[in-house]
Amino acid sequence: MSERITMLRRHMEGSNDTALTKCSAVSDHKPQYKYTVDSEILSNHQRNFFEENGYLVVRKLLPHHALDNYKQRFQDICDKLVDIPGLLIMKDITQAKSSGNELGEKYVNKIQDFILDEALFDYCRRPEIIPYLKSFCGSNVVAMHTMLINKPPDAGNLTSRHPMHQDLHYFPFRPADRIVCAWTAMEKITQENGCLVVVPGTHKGTLLPHSYPEWEKGVNKMYHGIQNYISSMPRTHLEMDKGDTVFFHPLLIHGSGANRTESFRKAISCHYAASECDMVDVKGTTQENIEQEVMGIAKKKTGLDISFQDIWRIRCRPVLGETVNI
Repeated sequence: MSERITMLRRHMEGSNDTALTKCSAVSDHKPQYKYTVDSEILSNHQRNFFEENGYLVVRKLLPHHALDNYKQRFQDICDKLVDIPGLLIMKDITQAKSSGNELGEKYVNKIQDFILDEALFDYCRRPEIIPYLKSFCGSNVVAMHTMLINKPPDAGNLTSRHPMHQDLHYFPFRPADRIVCAWTAMEKITQENGCLVVVPGTHKGTLLPHSYPEWEKGVNKMYHGIQNYISSMPRTHLEMDKGDTVFFHPLLIHGSGANRTESFRKAISCHYAASECDMVDVKGTTQENIEQEVMGIAKKKTGLDISFQDIWRIRCRPVLGETVNI
């Protein structure tokens, strides 16, 4: 009996050794990553989550004092205390009808292209954000698109909504997998005041046709949405506290709801790209409509015929490493 027990123990030990060897072989196999690059900042869980879902929320990433500085700068811009070259100031269409040429915080729903303002561009090169950029774009990174969003209380027309869309629709540069957006809550953001809504995993798809949605009360300028969007697609609401930051892929389908509170909802963001990215011709593609619209706005503002690609070259600024193509 003792010999049989000894034999069984040896057999079990041998089986365990074999199993351990197989497990080791599996664990040593490096996953094939497509949407991230090797870096030290992301944990395996974070990296796998982004690969699968196309977004990643990092809690409490930015300090409150920095966000307070950006808020004050925004208010100074709205009050016409500072004049920033190249800045695009936008109004919600509901507010625009009643405000005329007035600015003020309650009339401005968004400012774009603040690359020439050091106070706001500070966000794009924050030491808390830069390490994450290496995980998505690599070691050479350019800030491509800057925004501070001031979602106004909705007046009942639901114009404070942003239709579901993919950011790549607006961009004439590729590859998409080396582009990322950093979007930071400047105050507590909930479903009530119009938090971001994402459709996880849609970054694995293709760029879909976009156009203005046919909303009864109108839609804000350049707020394109996916044509024939299927509203039953499973969504995730990203409720965030002040300083929380979400990084997301440019093909991720996302949008935001109406602000149903009495207060404004502020966030600051920047789209980044690897400077190795190339400009592409979008003529004859689903992006041709936004190309024509953006070029039209540029001509109205400058009087010049500027290509879609050159408009994006003008509005970008390096933040890390070397300038390669962009």
